[in-house]
Amino acid sequence: MNKIWLIIQREFLSRVQKKSFLVATILIPLIFPAIIGILVYVAKQSAKGAKREVIHYVDESKIFIPDTAKYIFKKFDGPLKEAKTAFDNSKDFGLLYIPAFELSKPDGITLYTKLNPSLDDVGNVERLLANQIKELKMLKLNIDKKLLDSLKTTVSIKTVKLSEGGQEKSSNSGVLFGIGMTGGILMYMFIFIYGAQIMQGIIEEKSSKVVEVIVSSVKPFQLMMGKIIGLASVGLLQFLIWAILISTLTFGVLGYFGVDSPSQQAMQQMGDQVAAQQAAANSQVMNIMGEIMSLPWTYLIFNFIFYFLGGYLIYGALFAAVGSAVDSPAEAQQFMFPITIPLLISYMSLFMFIVKDPHGTVSVWLSIIPFTSPIAMMGRIGFEVPLWQLLLSMGSLIGGFLLTTWVAGRIYRVGILMHGTKVSFKVMAKWFMQRG
Repeated sequence: MNKIWLIIQREFLSRVQKKSFLVATILIPLIFPAIIGILVYVAKQSAKGAKREVIHYVDESKIFIPDTAKYIFKKFDGPLKEAKTAFDNSKDFGLLYIPAFELSKPDGITLYTKLNPSLDDVGNVERLLANQIKELKMLKLNIDKKLLDSLKTTVSIKTVKLSEGGQEKSSNSGVLFGIGMTGGILMYMFIFIYGAQIMQGIIEEKSSKVVEVIVSSVKPFQLMMGKIIGLASVGLLQFLIWAILISTLTFGVLGYFGVDSPSQQAMQQMGDQVAAQQAAANSQVMNIMGEIMSLPWTYLIFNFIFYFLGGYLIYGALFAAVGSAVDSPAEAQQFMFPITIPLLISYMSLFMFIVKDPHGTVSVWLSIIPFTSPIAMMGRIGFEVPLWQLLLSMGSLIGGFLLTTWVAGRIYRVGILMHGTKVSFKVMAKWFMQRG
């Protein structure tokens, strides 16, 4: 145990003291706020210098009313063929052709452009025409627009969790959805990045023959465990530094540019037009903020650290076994794909099943199977997972780690001293079965 501790210290200090670690730990938190700041600055400058595109139009239907909010419309009085010629000789954005049509069947409307238009441009023109045709239909059917607008009703359902003891606790599925998605994606990234670092480190040591000197003093299994735990400590330290710096600097950059949260921006855009709706939105934002603040953050952070370490240790052991068996990163590629399949399954299931149905059968089993549970459980954890499922998941994760480490250790003890061997799964199976 003392030798494992020494290896952990060596791995931790040798990596933390590297310039590359210091640079990555400091630069990456600066990069994200810098990118956000640049994008906000460019967006503001673009908004200041933006000019409305010019669209020529030929209206044979006699119904079109130009709306100059987003575009400058220029009517062309003449046939479409001449309009195309005039448009071709201009530097304007587009030519809108509106043929004569029945209100129930508005076919044949065409937007001619010299460059492929964006989805926004097509959508804006479509919405403009759809609204005008809708108003014409209402007029034809003698429907009062104000009466129709008054029928529109927005329903906001308040969700309350009722415990067995009858206690009520409000909840917000949208907030829990965001927590689950964020936690699962972060888990996938960290397990994959730091697992690959273990494999890369072992391949480098094996290639430099340093490992042969080390294993003369310690057992290969002790060396593998020391490396895995040492790198896990480095990853956890780096994650905590990034979380603090990125969140602090991002809020600082957004504050400098005077950018409010998306919800606040939405409310500002509403302006004084609909004061009642603004008050309702304000109340909704306050409710969301209250829901976020009332989340059990200690419980969430503890589980994130537990599943990060558990998932990292399982996949770290597998990556270590692969790194010990090969002589170069290129050879490792064929063994990495089978290892990453459970990670990919849980990552894709996060979007398809887990956050949409966190208590469904597929979600529950994915959060219990040790190879998928680190990501799957992070997707479910905000939705209050039953205690027995959480304990079963944690137990299976610990058991999975012990089993994986045992299997990886048997491959590692032979593979780390092998050079120039053509490795396959059959060869690795022989190393695993080898005694001594």
